[in-house]
Amino acid sequence: MGNLLKVLACAELEHGPIVFLDFEHAQPTEAETAVWNQVSAVLEEAHGILAELQSYNGAGQEIREAIQNPGDLALQEKAWNAVCPLVAKLKRFYEFSLRLENALRSLLEALTSPPYAPMQHLEREQALAKQFAEILHFTLSFDELKMTNPAIQNDFSYYRRTISRNRLNNQQLDAENEVNNEMANRMSLFYAEATPMLKTLSNATTKFVSENKTLPIEDTTDCLSTMACVCRVMLETPEYRCRFTNTDTMLFCMRVMVGVIILYDHVHPVGAFAKTSKIDMKGCIKVLKEQPSNSVEGLLNALR
Repeated sequence: MGNLLKVLACAELEHGPIVFLDFEHAQPTEAETAVWNQVSAVLEEAHGILAELQSYNGAGQEIREAIQNPGDLALQEKAWNAVCPLVAKLKRFYEFSLRLENALRSLLEALTSPPYAPMQHLEREQALAKQFAEILHFTLSFDELKMTNPAIQNDFSYYRRTISRNRLNNQQLDAENEVNNEMANRMSLFYAEATPMLKTLSNATTKFVSENKTLPIEDTTDCLSTMACVCRVMLETPEYRCRFTNTDTMLFCMRVMVGVIILYDHVHPVGAFAKTSKIDMKGCIKVLKEQPSNSVEGLLNALR
């Protein structure tokens, strides 16, 4: 059934057939190309975004000096000049989240549209399923980095305070042209979230379901629960793990599993943790806790 998906006979399992996803190999068919190209253009930026976030050191020292010496104009200017390029970077991150939201919507439309069932979609649109997983992997990676970097909110808070102070004094700063008050408000809401990228995708998925009233909600939730189940089985089964040729694929699977669980929890009427859920939450948490704690702590926190 192609490079990405292979249906395995597991009729005895409570939640239906198990699917093996080979996240390392998948090329788009002709029918997938249009959506694949659109999403690929967004995903090409993802690695650079993560690299920028990983190297984000903040302007903590400059801000502290400016606050401790409010009358020293040189230190005020130094802090402002340090913060402005960082805020421009934070704006790029936020704007990327909007493009990621649109990409996710395109994938959801492709992977849930009639007349095919979710399992048939995963079999037919293998490359799109892989891109869906890549979006979730990026999302969890971004949020893990953001959660461990308090400089992001500190820098942005200082920026907003400085803008407000200068506005009261009828002073217009050049940086306002790039991040105006409306944009700053939207960014503030985004970065106030513990997991801003995941919140963006959760809201987008919920909106997708509510706007597509003719599409049964089960088409979306079954797609998510199937992917969660697949990832769990791959992680807990040695014969599947040994098929990975890249050592990073284990972490990739874990992030995807957690991502689809959270999306499912937001979209499904009773959530992922109810007894009637199609996701084996105990099994998923068990497989996470069996991994080295330093690699899964952020994922467990996201589930909490």
